[in-house]
Amino acid sequence: MVKSMTGFGRSSLTLENMDVLVEMRSVNHRFLETSVRLPHAYSYLEDKLKKQIQQRAARGKVDVTLSIQVHGSDNIEVEVNKDLAAAYLNALRSANEKLGLDDDITLTSVMRFSDIFSLRKVQLDEDEVWSAILPAVTEAVEKFIAMRITEGEKLYCDLKNRLDSLEKMLSKVEEYASETAKRYYNKLYAKLSEILADRDIEESRVTTEAAIFADRIAIDEETVRLGSHIEQFRTLLELDEPIGRKLDFLVQEMNREVNTMGSKAQDLAVTRLVVDMKSEIEKMREQIQNIE
Repeated sequence: MVKSMTGFGRSSLTLENMDVLVEMRSVNHRFLETSVRLPHAYSYLEDKLKKQIQQRAARGKVDVTLSIQVHGSDNIEVEVNKDLAAAYLNALRSANEKLGLDDDITLTSVMRFSDIFSLRKVQLDEDEVWSAILPAVTEAVEKFIAMRITEGEKLYCDLKNRLDSLEKMLSKVEEYASETAKRYYNKLYAKLSEILADRDIEESRVTTEAAIFADRIAIDEETVRLGSHIEQFRTLLELDEPIGRKLDFLVQEMNREVNTMGSKAQDLAVTRLVVDMKSEIEKMREQIQNIE
């Protein structure tokens, strides 16, 4: 199964005491690189989120964003600075004595000093938080992988079509190359025979020399290897595992064989086909850069 390294997944979840939003997106990368953005209070979830990605993806630069909004009063504690409240109370009573006022100080009087209060969020149990948000994480991962598979299917179909096109061009090259080699041999043999006609040289020597020169422009080995690479490419496309790196290596080998054909070709038709084949292989190489 061909998977693209481009993907996106999003899921939200509303619970009794919190709202959860998970988003993940990825682009192509040589290796798997996962970065997580989440509230500092929940930094302990980073490794767990990364493991969820590592279990389903092998390559790509993946960005994960986790948002948790806790609501309700159960997670908030109000703390009173009793020492500061006592200091305020003593100061008020001292003022009453000096000013000769009635002592009508009550709790409400002290509560007006807001700096004696502080709010503190209650830390939720880590395992409970993870269990609560896991359904949202799982759904986001599934959507993320589903998009990578969908994009991969498009790449698969396009690469198959390009392989078919490349194979057809290879067949034409083989036909032209066979005829070219024969023409070249006959032309060279005739030329050598003419030049060496007045010399005492055996005909078998002329034949051998013509054959050696003709062999230098033969591209049989290159066409056979390219055909083998095409078959290997098709086999890799059917594997249910990450194949991007293997395809990248294989397409480099294919390009090398075509380059060699071009350097040895002595026929204009073959040269034109080589240019078209190189163009097709380059398009395949660009697509492979996005395969997991």
